[in-house]
Formats: sequence, structure tokens, C-alpha cells
Amino acid sequence: RMDQALLLVHNALPAEGLRLSALSAACYQCSPQLLAFIPASNGSSRRTSTAAVAVDTQHPLTLQLDGFSENRALCKIHYHFGESGNYSLEVKIQSGSTQTVSCDLRVNEDPINSYRPILFAFLVYTGILALVIAGHLLMKIDPVRNWVCKRLNPRETERVINSEPGSPNREDSPSSDLSCQRLWSSIPRQRLRSLDTFRGLSLIIMVFVNYGGGKYWFFKHESWNGKLHFPTASSSRFVFIMGTSVSLSLSSMLRWGSSKKKVLLKILWRSFLLILLGIIVVNPNYCLGPLSWDNLRIPGVLQRLGFTYLVVAALQLPFTGIAAENVPVSCMPPPALQDILPYWPQWVFILTLEAIWLCLTFLLPVPGCPRGYLGPGGIGDFGKYPNCTGGAAGYIDQLLLGEKHIYQHPSSSVLYQTKMPYDPEGILGTINSTVMAFLGLQAGKIILLYKDQHKQIMSRFFIWSIVMGIISAALTKCSKNEGFIPINKNLWSISYVTTLSCFAFILLLLIYYLVDVKRLWSGAPFFYPGMNSILVYIGHEVFENYFPFKWKMQDSQSHAEHLIQNLTATTLWVLISYVLYRKRIFWKI
Repeated sequence: RMDQALLLVHNALPAEGLRLSALSAACYQCSPQLLAFIPASNGSSRRTSTAAVAVDTQHPLTLQLDGFSENRALCKIHYHFGESGNYSLEVKIQSGSTQTVSCDLRVNEDPINSYRPILFAFLVYTGILALVIAGHLLMKIDPVRNWVCKRLNPRETERVINSEPGSPNREDSPSSDLSCQRLWSSIPRQRLRSLDTFRGLSLIIMVFVNYGGGKYWFFKHESWNGKLHFPTASSSRFVFIMGTSVSLSLSSMLRWGSSKKKVLLKILWRSFLLILLGIIVVNPNYCLGPLSWDNLRIPGVLQRLGFTYLVVAALQLPFTGIAAENVPVSCMPPPALQDILPYWPQWVFILTLEAIWLCLTFLLPVPGCPRGYLGPGGIGDFGKYPNCTGGAAGYIDQLLLGEKHIYQHPSSSVLYQTKMPYDPEGILGTINSTVMAFLGLQAGKIILLYKDQHKQIMSRFFIWSIVMGIISAALTKCSKNEGFIPINKNLWSISYVTTLSCFAFILLLLIYYLVDVKRLWSGAPFFYPGMNSILVYIGHEVFENYFPFKWKMQDSQSHAEHLIQNLTATTLWVLISYVLYRKRIFWKI
């Protein structure tokens, strides 16, 4: 099967059976798990006893052979098996000795290179990118641009870029030739394309990962504590940029004459719709039958986004429209704190929320679990707390929502063999997602405060990234499992939030520099799904199991086929968003 190899264990010991166990290097504080029993060989016929086992190839394994009768450890082997490889492990008594046992591992059949499809896909998309860049450069040549514009007769879309999303009037549209010329000319932009590009990049990576990511382990969510792979952290970046957009959108709505009461009602309505869409449309799998409350999952990605948006937007609304020029010079905060001190009530609220998270996480008594437990349960922590998955976070969800209304197959169930349901979008983690969105809101405040002062904006992004990185280093002790609060996406730990915010500030800085400052990149193709993010996210969830986003494979155990299918589905959503953009269709909630 995929991510497995065949291991043939040959026991040549005449009077002793063997017990083969394995421990994955990715499983923290786990005991070796039994793989197979290998009976003793037939000493009279000198025939070895053989057992065939499938071993995992995603992470290095430590194989342990113990004598079954005398319960003694015979040997340990640390090895990283290759996918679809065929291996033999020979256990025998060394020649000239009656006590020393040798364990020899050899390769019968070489493993396949399961990463070759990724390289091929990278080369294909790089080639497409090169062609697009070449076409873009050609369109900057006046004769070429004039020739193309006369034949394409494209619709006028640049006014949509430079204005707030909506349904622009067509009465004042320029001629088709002028419209085409404007698309390829350097004209001032009112809308920050970097924000839509950042959002679209995060969204498209999220779509690819949700569709399976070619079934590669590094495109999957970490089992528990773990490294931050760029693809699997896309949802947190989406939360971050949502906070950034809140600051800009509220300012825009008030600038166009909307009252704060009307804006608040819009915030409430939008939050309600996001939560409703998550519960009714995205969460249920209608292929399994009609919607039933008995096992309906209540938490979810859209639900978390809806609640987070509600808190952050309502928190920012009273402070929107406060102009710095209206503040007396004597009351102005120091330049280094201009984006912090005027909003001190917000910081008090956010720090209070974080204090609540810390108290509940580390002080709430959880039946049958140690106080402050942050582990995965199952076989983790040497199997001492098998039903304590997530500690207080899991307990609160089960207590308030019910065991049947949360996610039933957490990412820890494979490696740590957890049996308890656990929801990575649960109640307690939503507190820290609000903190993440608030840090994104901070980026939006910086953009509004410094407006077109690019150096100041980028320097503030960099400073905030450094601050978040220092906090993360202190919380984690720069280690995977040994810190005060490990980085954990399932828990949405505060160290996860600060670490991802550190990277988000840096990524936003780079995109802002390339797209809006130097204009070296238009943001394509990520800009287009960024302009229709809700439609793309809901659409990819609803149509996940339908052609052309999914089809029956000839070999379901092939990374290559899964990668082709997942990349095709993701690319289709990029193309759909581009067509919608050209048609000026934007679904806003």
C-alpha cells in the first residue's frame, strides 16, 4: 500500500520465537507497538521461520526484536524504509557463538522514488509560469500590445481592481481598445492587491491540502506537536489576513457614509451567514444521506471564521475613523507605539481572552487526566492517558457540544492511535484564532496609519515579525516538544499563533513589496481566488466528490495519480475564479 514497505523477517533461532515491535521517530514518548510474532525455526530441518509485515515509510522506524520465551531484547535497528521496497531481516546466531544473535537487514527490491511526481509537477507549473511571464513582458511592447488589444476586445475590469468589490456601472466604460491598454499600463491603484494575493495564496494552498495533497505525509496536518509545514499552515494565514481586511473594510464603509450602527448590523449578519454556511452546507456529507442532528458536527472552519470575524470586527468598529490629525500633538504617543497605545482597550480585551485560555488550559480539572495536559492521548506519554486527547480543550468540547457533534477522526488517530473524538476547530482554540486575527488587524492598522509610506509599513511588519518570533522562541524553547507551550495546530496553542503570525508578517511584507510597492508582480494567479475567497472555499468543499474535481483512479495507491487529481482540482478553482473575475462576478457575504 501507499507509504508502506514489505519486511520479511526470517527467524533462524532453533528454540526461540521472536516478537517484532516498531516505534516511529515521529511518535513522541510512545512505547514500541507490536507488529508480528515469528515462531522458532525448525531445528531438525534447518528451515527458518518467516513472517511478512508491512512497515511505515513516512518516518524513520526503530525495530525491536525480543525473545518470546525468555523475554530478552535481542537487537534494535533504526532504519528509514522506502515506499514499496522489499526488505529482509535475518535473525540468526553468529557463527562460533551460542549466545550472540545477529540481525541483518538487506534490501531485496529497491523502493520507488515517490517524490518524482512532485518534481515533474513543479517543472510543469514552472514552465507555465515562464510562458505567462514571457507573455506579460511582450505585452509591455507597444506594437505587440496594440495588435493584441485590437483582436481580443476584452471587457473593462481595471475599474473593479481600483474600487471596492461590487457591481460597477457600465455606462461610463471606455472603449474596448482603451480598456485593454489600461490593463497593461502602469496606472495608480487604489486597492491593495497584496492583500487579495495573500488571501488567494493561502486559500489555494488550503484547497490543495484539503483535497489530499497527493497523499504525501508532509502535506497532511501534523499528528500533534510539530513542525510548521508551509502548506498545512494556510488556514491560520487565512485568519490573519481576514483580520487585516477587517481594518481596511470598516474604514472604507465608514468613509463612504455608512453609520456605525449599520456597519455593526452588517457584521452580525455576515458572521451569522458564515456560521450557518459552515453548519448546513460545508460540514455535512450529503452523499451519506440527509442532514441529521444526531451526528452533525457543530464546529468547523467557517464557524470559526464567523465567530472570529464577529469579535475582531466588533472590537475594531469603535476605533475606526479616529484620525491621527485630530489628536493634539501633546497627546500623541511615541512613533514606535502609534499603532498600539491609541487602541489600548483592545489590547486589554485580547490579553484578557488569552488569560482565560491559559487558565482553562492549565488549571481546569479534567476527569482522569493530569491538570494542564496538552498531549494527544492514545499511546502518547507511554499510554498513561489514552482518553485525554487535547486535555481541557477536548473536555470542554465534549461537555458543551457533545461527543457526537465534534470531529470524529482527529489527525492524532493514526500515529498516536487515539480513540477519542477531538475537534481542531473547537471552542477553546477559537480564543486563540481571535488573537491571530487581531494580530492581522494590527497589520491593517499599520497600513492605514502610514498609508503610502512604504518604508514605514514594511519596517513595522518586520518589527512585529521579530517580536512574535521572540515570544515563540521563549514559549517553545526552540524545540518541538520540550517547551512551556509547544507549537500545536490541533490545540491552536498560543505558541502556534505567535509563530504563524511571525511568518505571516514576513510573507505579507514580501508580497506587499513585490505587488504594491515595486509592482514586479501582479499577484496572478492567486489574486483571482483572493477576490472570491468565500465562493472558492465553499465550492471546493461542496463539489469535492464530483467530476471534474474527482474521478475513479486506476491505482488508488499511487501518489502520482492522487497528485494529478488534486492539482487538477485546485487549478480548476483558480481558472473558475479567473473567469468570475473577468465576468465581474464577486460573491460577498
